[in-house]
Amino acid sequence: MSIRQSTDTILMVRPANFGFNTETAENNVFQDDNTELTIDEIKSRARQEFDNMASKLRSHGVEVIVIEDTSVPAKTDAIFPNNWFSTHHDGSIYTFPMFSPNRRLERRADIIDTLSNHYKVDTDESLLAFESSDQYLEGTGSMILDRPNKIIYACYSVRTDKEVLEAYGEKLGYKIVGFDAVDEGGVPYYHTNVIMTLGKKIAVLCTESIADINERSAVIQAIEDSGKEIVHITRDQVLQFAGNMLEVEGSRDKKLLVMSEAAYNALSKDQLHIIKNHNKIVYCSLETIEKFGGGSARCMMAEIFLPKIH
Repeated sequence: MSIRQSTDTILMVRPANFGFNTETAENNVFQDDNTELTIDEIKSRARQEFDNMASKLRSHGVEVIVIEDTSVPAKTDAIFPNNWFSTHHDGSIYTFPMFSPNRRLERRADIIDTLSNHYKVDTDESLLAFESSDQYLEGTGSMILDRPNKIIYACYSVRTDKEVLEAYGEKLGYKIVGFDAVDEGGVPYYHTNVIMTLGKKIAVLCTESIADINERSAVIQAIEDSGKEIVHITRDQVLQFAGNMLEVEGSRDKKLLVMSEAAYNALSKDQLHIIKNHNKIVYCSLETIEKFGGGSARCMMAEIFLPKIH
């Protein structure tokens, strides 16, 4: 069975209590709570942005499974489900140890049960034991998976622990390309998916964030060896979420690169030209979600690679 890099099915969680999370803000510099908006206005705007994105994806032929967030307990970041589970072609689902205690509430057995009604599902929760020793790995936020080539790219941080990463890689049989990546102030990026995106034929990478020349060369070499063209982005573009994208499949297996409007506007004509050689670009406004949640389009989509039950 050939392994696909991108899927035509994603799961999204429609937020009930979206807002600024003080626990995650400790190491997520993308979050901003400076606003004159009320809590209810923030929630309403986030839901509208969510609905617009889900609708746009469906209009391009992507199958979108929308799960309603439960109002109790309140979960400000439930809109970012890719951090707590990943799915794979063999039917496996892995659940992940998460840095913020209030984000651990997002792990919902009923979501796994819903998937198991339509797909082959084998859940592995063994990585959760690492939480007791304060070691974390936050799903496809912490990692970028090259599925056909069995490679995991990951920048180390408080939320991406090397030991947990190696345990996950061993389970999958994937090679790990690990590295350190920092912003202009020398602060590690909390998630790999804010500086890197990987599609079938394309990669987006903030090369300048990898200070160590040997690590930088190793990452670039691994990407190029897998036959992908690299779009190099800057740290300033990262701040506009230009690294936080996801390739999905639309109608007639069309490869779509999904991003926010802010990310799209941050890209140069040359960068857009390279992307359009490989993908159709789909973008939408996620201003509220980006400002208060510190995440963007990629974070909102959990990819479903599970085999369907016929």
